[in-house]
Amino acid sequence: MSPSDPVLFREIPVIQQIIRDETWLEGERRGCEVRPDDTAVRENVCRVVLRIGQQLRDSLEAQLAGGRGSV
Repeated sequence: MSPSDPVLFREIPVIQQIIRDETWLEGERRGCEVRPDDTAVRENVCRVVLRIGQQLRDSLEAQLAGGRGSV
């Protein structure tokens, strides 16, 4: 991955949404507000990104190549 990797810049908004979703979900589980840097939120975000990371990258690369990948 180079510093100017165009896929990386397209992954960032997806990862930010994952963080928002996991923060909200953890808050629902606990019944109170949690911060995005909470340990449980970080662990859940990492699990999601590890699970979908390659699929996300492949999809975004296909979009950049003019294909019709979906995110």
